[in-house]
Order: sequence, then C-alpha cells, then structure tokens
Amino acid sequence: MIQPTASFKDNLQLLPSIEGLAALELVDPAGAVVATIENQPGKQGSLAVYQYLHQAFGALTAEAAEHGLAVFAEHTADARNRPGAHPNIDRLLEIAGGAAPLDIRLPAA
Repeated sequence: MIQPTASFKDNLQLLPSIEGLAALELVDPAGAVVATIENQPGKQGSLAVYQYLHQAFGALTAEAAEHGLAVFAEHTADARNRPGAHPNIDRLLEIAGGAAPLDIRLPAA
C-alpha cells in the first residue's frame, strides 16, 4: 500500500498503470452498477485511484474510501468545498461517512 503525499500528481506516479484498462464499474450491494469510470481524459486519475483501491482493499469500504481521499490529496479539500465538482471524490466522502460499501469490477476490455 502506498503512503500518500500531499500532491495528487505525485501520488499518481505511485499507482499501478491503467494501460489496457477500458473502464471499471462500481456495484452496489444489490448487484446494480451505480457508476462507471472510463479510461478517457479527465477521468484517468480517478480510474487509477479506484483500480488501486480495488487491488489494495478488494472493495470500496469505509477504510478504502479514507485511503482514497488521502490519495486524491489537494483535490479532496476542493471536493469538500465544492460538492458535485468531483463526483468520484464525493462518492468516497459518502462511503467514508457511512454510506454502503461498493464492489469494484474490472470488466474485460
């Protein structure tokens, strides 16, 4: 598991590559896909963080969400100040705050 720094850019350098990963799906306890993060510009940082959380924790639990918030570094403070501006961080804030955990699926490309 990485030790997050105060810089999201630096933290990204510590995460596994997302090369070859088309997307990942977030699945609620009922088995419904509640979100998809695709490998496209503007979403690749979130994709890398969520893939890493999947590898490190197996699911998006409160503990995983707290760690993910540390990895997002300065963007987490911005998300707290501007709800809705960073939906993938908002989701981590919700889970860290007690919302139901989510499973993370990596569909075949």
